[in-house]
Amino acid sequence: MINIAERLQGVGEYYFSKKLREIEELNKQGRNVINLGVGSPDQAPHPDVIRTLQEESAKPNVHAYQSYKGSPILRDAFARWYQQWYGVQLDAASEILPLIGSKEGIMHICMTYFEKGTAVLVPNPGYPTYASAVKLSGATPLYYDLKEENKYQPDFNQLENLIREASKFPQGIKGLFVNYPHMPTGQRGSKETFWQLIAFARNHDILICHDNPYSFILNDEPLSLLSVEGAKDVVLELNSLSKSHNMAGWRVGVLCGAKERIDEVLRFKSNMDSGMFLPVQLAAAKALSLDKSWYEKVNDVYRRRREKAYELLDVLECDSSRDQSGMFLWAKVPARFKDAYELSDEVLYNKNVFITPGGIFGSAGEKYVRVSLCATEERIVEAILRVRN
Repeated sequence: MINIAERLQGVGEYYFSKKLREIEELNKQGRNVINLGVGSPDQAPHPDVIRTLQEESAKPNVHAYQSYKGSPILRDAFARWYQQWYGVQLDAASEILPLIGSKEGIMHICMTYFEKGTAVLVPNPGYPTYASAVKLSGATPLYYDLKEENKYQPDFNQLENLIREASKFPQGIKGLFVNYPHMPTGQRGSKETFWQLIAFARNHDILICHDNPYSFILNDEPLSLLSVEGAKDVVLELNSLSKSHNMAGWRVGVLCGAKERIDEVLRFKSNMDSGMFLPVQLAAAKALSLDKSWYEKVNDVYRRRREKAYELLDVLECDSSRDQSGMFLWAKVPARFKDAYELSDEVLYNKNVFITPGGIFGSAGEKYVRVSLCATEERIVEAILRVRN
C-alpha cells in the first residue's frame, strides 16, 4: 500500500481549489454563478508592462535558465520601489530575493526555519496557507486571536501567555506570521503595532514573517514593517505584484530582509526552482517604475466597486466597518444564521452568488463573510438584484 507522507496529515486541499471546481460544475448546469469569493484581480496590467513582456520575449537570448537570486534589474527595481513608497532602504544585491509569487515564499520561510518541535504563531482569522505551510514543515501552528473590538490588532498579553504555555515544544516558539493590511478583515496596521511587534520578537528571539501584498489597495499610506528601526534583525517581509499591479497570474513576488536571512532562505529556494523567466522579470521591473497615477487609477475602480459591495452587504443584513483596505470587505452575518457557511450556501445555491464564508480563515471568522472586489460593478449590481429577488 502506498501511503501519503506524514507531513500531509492535517493538511487538506486548499478551500478555493475545491470550491472553484464546484462553481465550475454549477456553471456547466447553466447557473452563471457570480463569483465574489476569490481575490484574483480582473483588471489588466499597465500596457507598458505587457509591451515589455512582448518585446523581451521576442529576443533570442532570453530563454535560458536565470539566476537563482533573480535579475539585478528586477532587484534594483524592488529596491527603488521600497525606498520610494515605504521609505525603506534595501541593498539590491543582498537584501532582496525575487520569488515566483509570494505564496512560495511562505513555504520557503517555513522550510528554512521551522521543524518538528517548533511552534509558530499564526493569526486567527488569517490566510490559511500560513498554518498549512507551518504544518508541512513539521512545526505546529499556535493560533493567536484577532478581534473586532481590538480592530484586529494583536493582543500582546495573549501572545505573552502563548510564549509561557509553549514549554511542551522542545525548540519553543520560533516564528510569528503577521499581515497588514490584514486579510481577510481589511484592517490596517499602525506604527504603534509595528513597534510592539518588533519589541516582542526581539525579546523572545522570534522571526516575524510579514505578508504585505495589500498595502496599495484602497490604502493611502502604504507601510512596511521593515520601516521600523531594528526590524531587519527579526523580520522577513513578503510582497507581491499580484494585487498592486494586476499581475496575479504572472507570479512575481519578493522577499526582503537582512542579508543573512536572504542567504539562508536561498539555500532552500535554490533547490526548488531554477529562476523566473527573464522577460517576466523585466516586465515586473517596468511595473515597479510606474508612478502614483497607476495606483490612483486602480483604486478608483476598486472604490466604486466597494460602494456597490457595501450595498450588497446591506441587502444581506451583514454588518461591516466602513474603514477597510485591500480588495475585500469583511462583514458579520445576521444572528439568524448559524454561521457564515449557512449564509454562503444559501446565496450560492438559491441566488447563484458566491461569497466566502469567514470560517475558512479560522474559528474567529465563523460569524463573518468576505466579499471580493475583483468583479465588475455590473456583476456586483447583478448580485444585489439576485439577492433581493
